[in-house]
Amino acid sequence: MKYTVLSLFPQIIDAYFANSIMARAIKRGLVEYSPVNIRDYATDKHKTCDDSPYGGGPGMLMLAEPLARALEASGVKKKGAGTQEVFSVYLTPSGTPFNQKTARKLASKKELVLICGRYEGIDQRIIDLYVDEEISVGDYVLSSGEIAALVLIDATYRLIEQVITPESLTEESFNTGLLEYPQYTRPEIYDTLKVPDVLISGHHENIRRWRLEKQVEKTIGLRPDLIRQGLEMGLFDAETRGIIERQMNGHEE
Repeated sequence: MKYTVLSLFPQIIDAYFANSIMARAIKRGLVEYSPVNIRDYATDKHKTCDDSPYGGGPGMLMLAEPLARALEASGVKKKGAGTQEVFSVYLTPSGTPFNQKTARKLASKKELVLICGRYEGIDQRIIDLYVDEEISVGDYVLSSGEIAALVLIDATYRLIEQVITPESLTEESFNTGLLEYPQYTRPEIYDTLKVPDVLISGHHENIRRWRLEKQVEKTIGLRPDLIRQGLEMGLFDAETRGIIERQMNGHEE
């Protein structure tokens, strides 16, 4: 997977790719990163990349021309101009909500070209001509498209084969329609709170069952919408459905 990130402040992104699991993924050749400074594609002496919007209003808007040149230099073609080898994403609060399903879809792409917005956003004609998908990382507004891009990058690169062990991914929140169960490590007692006995019992079946019970309990308490969605989509097996029914009936009492 290659990430090409178009930004007015690529140094914000650079640090992420130089550290931790991402740095190891790049060293192993699993991930490739190409930063693009949009200002490099401005033609005036001041490297201007923004201007006031037509029709008035507060703030500034990113100019179409430098951004278009940066996109084309990154391999993004205009829509309808032939086979597209890259997938372009514009991070914007007005995009479709980002979730685990979208992360899995994007992680399967060969190359993502991410556009980091600033100010009041980008000229609509760039979206109309070049952008494959507009994505929002949440129902809130950020000053930095770079932060939104990092959220998308972090959620997708870890799904690339060999970056993280498959066992770690299967038990994570959202992969099964449930949130992850509570986790504990040493010491066995911390500030009067003890690790649940079942986790130190060595009884693998009891541990599995306890974890599933806690997943259901946590999801009902924090994200009941996931329970409803999972039931409607048939995501849960008979055992999980039975636990959900019992716990939900208990909550109603």
